[in-house]
This record gives sequence, C-alpha cells and structure tokens, in this order.
Amino acid sequence: MTYQEVLENAKSCVGPYCKTCPVCNGLACKNKMPGPGAKGSGSVFIRNYQKWQELCVNMDTIHENVPIDTHLEIFGKTLELPVFAAPIRSLHLHYGDKLDNDAYDHLLIPGCHKAGIAAFCGDDKDPVVMDNALDVIAGEGGVGIPTLTPWRVDEDLLSRKLKKINETRPMAASIAIDAAGLPFFTNIQSYSVAELREVISRTEVPFILKGVMTVQGAQKAVEAGAAGIVVSNHGGRVLDQCPATAEVLPAIADAVGGKIKIFVDGGIRTGIDIFKALALGADAVLIGRPFINVTYGGGEEGIRLYVEKLTDELRNTMLMCGAAKLSDIRRSMLFGF
Repeated sequence: MTYQEVLENAKSCVGPYCKTCPVCNGLACKNKMPGPGAKGSGSVFIRNYQKWQELCVNMDTIHENVPIDTHLEIFGKTLELPVFAAPIRSLHLHYGDKLDNDAYDHLLIPGCHKAGIAAFCGDDKDPVVMDNALDVIAGEGGVGIPTLTPWRVDEDLLSRKLKKINETRPMAASIAIDAAGLPFFTNIQSYSVAELREVISRTEVPFILKGVMTVQGAQKAVEAGAAGIVVSNHGGRVLDQCPATAEVLPAIADAVGGKIKIFVDGGIRTGIDIFKALALGADAVLIGRPFINVTYGGGEEGIRLYVEKLTDELRNTMLMCGAAKLSDIRRSMLFGF
C-alpha cells in the first residue's frame, strides 16, 4: 500500500463530515460541526494551516556532509521524530462508524510507537475509555500520553484516572485545558493555577498543559509546575477569531523556552512544517486530523507510511538548510527572522 492509496481508502470510510482532502487545510470542512471543522466562521482552522505556509525557509547547502539526525530525547524516551499524534475523541460523532475510541487507540498507539513516534490519547466521561487507552500505552512500554478532559470537578472520577496514570507510568500525562470551549459539552470547566498545581502534584509523571496561546498562559503553566505546554487553539474548535499557533509560538518560546517543554499543534501537515515549528521554538509538534485519515485508511501501515513521509520531508529540509540535528535548527533558518 502507498500513502496515496491509504488516503484513497480513507475516503470510503471517513465520513460523512471529513472530506479526506488531499491537503487538510480546513477549506472544505470549514465550520461544519460535528465534523472536523472549526467554531464560528471556521477561519481559525484555515488560519492555522495558512500561517505555516506563509513562512519560508532559508536554503544553505554549504556545510559539512554529515548524517541527518531527527531523534528527540524527551521525558526519558527516544523518538525517531519530534512528532506526536494529537488526542482525538468522539470518533463516531465526527468521523463515522468504522472506529470507536477504543479501536482507534488500539491502532494509533502501537502504530505510532512502531513508527518511532508517540501518541497522545483523549479522554471520556466514562473512565473505562481512559483505562483502556492506558492499558494499550502500558503494552507499549509507556510510550504514549493520556490526555484528561477538564470535566467539572468529580473527585472520585479524577482520583480514579490519576491513580490509573500513576500505576501505568506513561512517559507523561496531560490535560486539555482548551477543551473548556468545546461546543458539544456543557460540563467542562476552567482551572485556576492553584487547581492545576494540585492536580499536577498528584501525578507521578511529567505533566503537560494543552491549550496555551499567550505568554501569560505559558507563565501560569510554569507557576503551576507543568513540565510542558502545547501551544494550541484546539484546531480552531473552541474560539473563533483567535490567532494561529504559528503567530503566538515565538513569543511564548522566548518567554518560557528552556523552563518547560514546548509543543505546538494546529495545521501542521508536512516535515517542512515541523522544521518551521522547531525553528520558531517548539521542541516537538502534535498532528491531529491526518492521523485520523491514515489510521482509518490503512491502520498501522497507514501510520507508518505517513511517518516515513514526514521523516523524509524533515530530513530533506534539514539537509538543505544546514541543520544536522534538531538542536541545530534556528529561527534564523526562516526567511525574515
């Protein structure tokens, strides 16, 4: 099976809302929700993608001829590529009936691990969904990151999930604080710094806050004791008319880079996009919707083919811009910086 064959196969089983476009840029689905579109006008999904395309890289091929190394050491694990599959839930609601949350996790988490990357997995009100995902992560030696949804405080439910996380020992855990704006749920809450600090203090693995879009938010994450943040607007699905992640990433990286790990998502589709994100200050990226397409269209083989594509694109960009390893990637490798 080829990557293109995987995408063609996905067209027959992802739906009815996702169009499995050749380029996942938000133009076709726009504000169609349920489905993969964005909130309100749908412009934030499109903006996320477009801002990466507006960045240009500086070609510089006068350098030593050395092997290109895309490995990332993070939270005690070695990844072949600085890429994570983003957490996605409500598969039936948004992407059709072929896979439910459990079936998706059983393909995505091992598929990503075998391909040399790791997957974030989502949450559900039913704790069994998180339990099952953590069991799959445990089977992969802890390579995976469970992502809590900030349901209104239910101490018994939260305690059960944190206990399972601590028993399973994934490489890290996270909470999608940006989920407070999801239009499909009315039982989501925001968290104060003190409340986040309390949750983090009960977690025995590195903890990541997903949904930071300002310098102030990043500084609050540091104050709360987070080990990392994901610069994310939830794919444009929680707030209309906010900036793209590429637009806010540099200032956030300048403010807290080196203090915590910085991830970024939103419209990242190719290896060259990954290069741009790292140049702006990210340690790694999250990619969401394309992993739906390749998992639905090709299972673990589809995941492998997509990761191979990303790897080839990133290596070629690093070669052509003079970066032998990830730490060599600098903001000056982007045109105009």
